[in-house]
Amino acid sequence: MKQYDVAIIGAGVTGTSILYTLKKYTDVKDILLIEKYDKIAKVQSARTNNSQTLHIGDIESHYTLKTSTSVKKAASYVASYVDTHQGLHRNTPKMLLAVGQEEVERLKLWYEERKELFPYMRLIQREEIAKIEPKIVEGRDQGIPLLAIYTEQGYAIDYGKLSESFVKESQSEDILLNTKVLTIKKQNDYYTIKTNKKIIHAKVVVVAVSGHSLYFAHQLGYAKNLILLPIAGSFFNGPNYLKGKVYTMQNPKLPFAAVHGDPDVMNKNINRFGPIPKVIPMIERFNYNSIIDFLKLFRFRIDAILSLIKIVSDPTYYRYVLWNMTYDIPYFGKYAFAKEIRKIIPSVKGSELRYGKGIGGIRPQIVDVNTKTVEMGKAKIIGDRIIFNITPSPGASVCLNNAKIDVQHITKFLGKEFDEGKFNKDLVWKY
Repeated sequence: MKQYDVAIIGAGVTGTSILYTLKKYTDVKDILLIEKYDKIAKVQSARTNNSQTLHIGDIESHYTLKTSTSVKKAASYVASYVDTHQGLHRNTPKMLLAVGQEEVERLKLWYEERKELFPYMRLIQREEIAKIEPKIVEGRDQGIPLLAIYTEQGYAIDYGKLSESFVKESQSEDILLNTKVLTIKKQNDYYTIKTNKKIIHAKVVVVAVSGHSLYFAHQLGYAKNLILLPIAGSFFNGPNYLKGKVYTMQNPKLPFAAVHGDPDVMNKNINRFGPIPKVIPMIERFNYNSIIDFLKLFRFRIDAILSLIKIVSDPTYYRYVLWNMTYDIPYFGKYAFAKEIRKIIPSVKGSELRYGKGIGGIRPQIVDVNTKTVEMGKAKIIGDRIIFNITPSPGASVCLNNAKIDVQHITKFLGKEFDEGKFNKDLVWKY
């Protein structure tokens, strides 16, 4: 039976970027990509399941300066890649909007801290906002202060197509579709992967299946102190009011993006408004079988229950999460959510909105049952010749940087070479 050097489980943008990096920049030969569905990127990386935004740290108001700096560097690899590969993205203006005096003052400070890091961003007043995005100002009380930072250098990316591009560029023939991994077991110097079709042996394994990665980590005895708080994000579709992406100032206490609106990457005639975060007991959106996997992770342990109670009992959380549930109520939901959208477009009507059926993925938030806190940004578990990628936001935006880190570990595991200099040279971003 053939033994692979590396088996990558999961053909979303995380797994395929690792395949691409291994094939193009290392001397690792035998690499297998395993995907349970019939196509590449059908879950989190599908264009219907994410915001289609390249998060680079310039409009994410909840980021610290340190986070903005690191995310800019990490996301620049994807920006460079899509700039040199046609059909993966559309250049889209983007704006971070502050409404009211408190937000305006906060945005001024935020901008002053970052204007050298993001020299292409401009601070713009009400008059210029009205010229660029007239619907933001139309019908708004003149007494409410407005301020925004703006750039024309935004990226709207189809991460599904990006995943397909990584596979195409890797020129890999060892890809198994419709192949579901059931168990992973460690032998002496290799891993045995049992699937619904065959048994696979590999020296190194990379698990890149979002929240399910933690499920497999537990299976192998890793990170038993971690559980998932699955946050689903839904969207409403509305008229084409906005020319570019418009984000609003985020509540720093919440690990969810504030309401934003943007043109759909594949359909310029509609805008998407959201997200509508809510906690649901599923690892994979719209896959009800994943409820069982979530329960296996959760196992109704006392420490897990107490952790979730502590997190959700924070008044900021429970008011937010409970109120968001009303947006899913048929007919009533769109009228309730229209009030949120009016922060961006004051004239929007509930009757103009349509609930985005089948739109929105799950962002797995990691909870440490020892500290009973959400571990913001924790996304990777490194084991003995095995890596688990859980990839919360901004996972897709930084997928090539994540691949770079994983490939550093993989080549070290195998005693192989990684041409990191060529990787960095090929993926230089001009901004």
